Amino acid sequence: MPRRVAITGIGLVTPLGANVQSTWEGLVAGRSGAGPITRFDPAQSPVKFACEVKGFDPARFLEKKEIRRYDLFAQLAVGAAEEAVADACLASNWGNVDLKRVGAIVGTGTGGLQTFEENCRALFEKGPSRVSPFFVPMYMPNVAAALLSMRYGVRGPSYATVSACASSANSLADAVNLIRDDHADVMLAGGAEAAITPLAVASFANMKALSERNDSPETASRPFDKDRDGFVMADGAAVVILEEWEHAKRRGAKIYAEVAGCGMTADAYHITAPAPDGSGAQEAMRLAMRDGGIRPEDVGYINAHGTSTPHGDSAETAAVKAVFGPHARKLIFASTKSMTGHLLGAAGALEAAICALIVQTDVIPPTINQFTPDPACDLDSAPNKAVKRHVDVALSNSFGFGGHNVTLAIRRAA
Repeated sequence: MPRRVAITGIGLVTPLGANVQSTWEGLVAGRSGAGPITRFDPAQSPVKFACEVKGFDPARFLEKKEIRRYDLFAQLAVGAAEEAVADACLASNWGNVDLKRVGAIVGTGTGGLQTFEENCRALFEKGPSRVSPFFVPMYMPNVAAALLSMRYGVRGPSYATVSACASSANSLADAVNLIRDDHADVMLAGGAEAAITPLAVASFANMKALSERNDSPETASRPFDKDRDGFVMADGAAVVILEEWEHAKRRGAKIYAEVAGCGMTADAYHITAPAPDGSGAQEAMRLAMRDGGIRPEDVGYINAHGTSTPHGDSAETAAVKAVFGPHARKLIFASTKSMTGHLLGAAGALEAAICALIVQTDVIPPTINQFTPDPACDLDSAPNKAVKRHVDVALSNSFGFGGHNVTLAIRRAA
């Protein structure tokens, strides 16, 4: 009998709130997390807004010297992990868990990018002596996973996944497979990103990937809308506790949902553009359903990658139609990035967590900023208003630059 994998804890730090409750309430209310950039002076930037994390106080989790020595992306990961561990009732219960069979995988697209930029400026403007001795451990993408391993004393598999915007979806898929294959009983899996920096904003803006609606940040992220003009950058972190099903039952853990299937593919097409027919996305969805023994008609909701780019949204819509046929018009295919913005490497873990909350609550957050219908994106996106609907199975799609595709299948706990 294959080992099943449960979600027993969730921790979120997002542009909608510094915890699960405030994030979920913001999603259901259809609230945008976008606003003017405050992390740096964007006067010279063509894009002057983003979805920044608000209300996050690292001093709740870290000592002053630790705050100085950890990049913001790692701080966000610690904040999300603390909530997830407490939610799973592990904070005071590690003594009853074999820590050699607990691991931590935290994905990120950019790692400590703010630290990188600050130290480059120090090097070029003031010389080598002004580069921080902590630069390397602050910048390295695996530092978040390492910090969680040390923080909780977990000695199982611990590393980072880096696959652009699919990074944290890959972290969950890896963690699921480690548990299934009996290499671990519990995994902290997720992602963290803090890439709202002058360099990253300039780069994405110059490649015309970002929305330029500086006069209306709250309406800038509009997946599937005919007038969409690019994504909105976001910071944040999401960590979930994944646990072998019987292990969770034995210790009386609350189970949000089951991660029933994972599908991972590559487009082998272009470094930034998706395959026009969504062929890689199609196969990722098919593989996730096959892995979980799920029929297409069992799926009630798909959390779209849905970044609000002209080609990406239409290619993903085409992929869903190809995979689901007539059933595509019976399910809800929505994008929470319309509210959270795009958390890049942390997006997949956040959206998988949202799927777990949906199958538990039967409430589907909307896709906001739906003003002008696009004939190429004509599936039901729960436009502008949350929907109450029973959902047994939800899929979460994550697609990254380089053609990396991951679909996670989240099933109602039973």
